[in-house]
This record gives sequence, C-alpha cells and structure tokens, in this order.
Amino acid sequence: MIAQVFWNGRPVPFCEGETLGSALTRAGISDLGRAPTGQARAVFCGIGQCQGCLVRVGTRLTEACLLPCVDGLQAEPDAGGQTDA
Repeated sequence: MIAQVFWNGRPVPFCEGETLGSALTRAGISDLGRAPTGQARAVFCGIGQCQGCLVRVGTRLTEACLLPCVDGLQAEPDAGGQTDA
C-alpha cells in the first residue's frame, strides 16, 4: 500500500520522512492558494521562515514545508488567511 496525503481531495503519494510541501512539489503542485493580499501561496524558502506556503489542515493554518506527511492527512488551500483560534 502506498502512503498518501490528500490535497484538496486529490491523493498525493509521499515518501517516508517527506513534508507536505515536498510531496506537493514532487507531484507538480505549486499553487497553494492565495494570501489575504491576493499574492499566490507557494513553497518558497522551505524552512518556515517566509510563511508563503500556509495551507489549511482542519481548522488551522500551517506551513506545508514544515508539516510531516502522515498517511491520510487532508490539506487544502487557505481562502483568506484567517486562523481559527
């Protein structure tokens, strides 16, 4: 069985130890949504410094470049940049 995460409902396979940002990039997915300013979200620095790759996982925003992949993880683009407290 191949381990996979789900990006916006689409299955994306990943390798052990890989982050969500890395798995999405390897799968050819670079558009991670839009920031509140309208700027495109994407993996940029790869170390969580720029927060350009914020994605929604459940009710929280997190950096895709820092999030370890776990089989069955569901993530999607953020539509506004607001965190749920």
